[in-house]
Amino acid sequence: MLPTTHSVTTMKALTWQGKRKVSVENVPDPVIQAPTDAIVRITSSAICGSDLHLYEVLGPFMDKDDVLGHEPMGIVEEVGSQVTNLSPGDRVVIPFNISCGHCWMCERGLQSQCETNQVREQGSGTTLFGFSRLYGSIPGGQAEYLRVPNADYGPIKVPHTGQDEQWLYLSDILPTAWQGVQYAQVPEGGSLAVLGLGPVGQFAARIGKHLGYRVIGVDPVAERRGMAERHGIETADQDEHLVERLRLATDGRGPDAVLDAVGMEAHGSPVAGVAHAAVGLLPDAIGRLAMKTAGADRLNALQTAIEAVRRGGTISLSGVYGGMADPMPMLTLFDKQIALHMGQCNVKHWIDDLMPLVDDPSDPLGTLDLATHQVPLDRAPEMYETFQKKQDGCIKVVLKPELSTNATGGTEGTTTRFPADTGSHEVDGDR
Repeated sequence: MLPTTHSVTTMKALTWQGKRKVSVENVPDPVIQAPTDAIVRITSSAICGSDLHLYEVLGPFMDKDDVLGHEPMGIVEEVGSQVTNLSPGDRVVIPFNISCGHCWMCERGLQSQCETNQVREQGSGTTLFGFSRLYGSIPGGQAEYLRVPNADYGPIKVPHTGQDEQWLYLSDILPTAWQGVQYAQVPEGGSLAVLGLGPVGQFAARIGKHLGYRVIGVDPVAERRGMAERHGIETADQDEHLVERLRLATDGRGPDAVLDAVGMEAHGSPVAGVAHAAVGLLPDAIGRLAMKTAGADRLNALQTAIEAVRRGGTISLSGVYGGMADPMPMLTLFDKQIALHMGQCNVKHWIDDLMPLVDDPSDPLGTLDLATHQVPLDRAPEMYETFQKKQDGCIKVVLKPELSTNATGGTEGTTTRFPADTGSHEVDGDR
């Protein structure tokens, strides 16, 4: 008989302790707080490139002991009295954004702007799991258990078949990539350049190819290019001749669309790196104000996209940007008649499109060929550093709370597909 509640009073969870400092701590067990809540026992929870923003850049919006993580899945343990679509024992993926399903925005497929859960005091869209004061300070899913608000709408039920990685990425990066490609508005049989072959870029490239586009994936890291090439993607290194090579490959015009899957990390930009470091040294209240009013992003990838895309083309932004006063080359954007499309992913809006592909035994999007590291939750602090520094061929980390750490400090069930690379690559493409 399945339990209706779990018995522990504390659980292990990955917590934020300061810039580049996270630790696994015992924290209070989550409990039902509203009749539309559910409690989920986490079986897998991925580290996202966006988590690195909290680890490095968005510290002023974090509080000590915040629980991180927004890409979880697991088994329903308990449901509130108004949750009729889930039962204990159901296997579910949890979208990273919390939405109600019935407000004006949700009814129009803009779940990331859900009016029921908007963080109005920060001027932000809907609340996100494990993602700072900017998005509601809701405890995240890099933990043994998770309280899920609006469980009467949000969780995605999946079959009790296949390993977690078949389904896990429905929580964020797979619909984020799908939305990014849709927003790119590539014409039938057209060309799409994907800047950054991190997890979102990998899926965006595969989705573009699946939809019949010519896709060129760009990344300076050989392991990332190699993964994309396994899925039939043309790739290019990132160097000073990139824009010229993209134009030569597309009849001299440039790609029909460019998808920026990089975001705001400061790698490759000394000025932005200094700005991020300076903000991190400010008192939290002043630092939060600086992040919301200053131009503190690294715009290398966006500048490349603007230069490379053909006239009349589209730039789709899937990478996260945070500065409010970043300089934009408006003359070029206007002269080239470039369309920009961007935003947090509306996860639930795309699930009907994605579920048949994820459920297909042939795995057309390669969901089982993305995770390079599967480790116990206890190793999360180590893996944050490895992921940020692009060491050990790290592209995607999946944390397994139910895996154990053995007495010698090793782990049971750890998987690393690529040969170790002990160098530190400070590069783009974190998402």
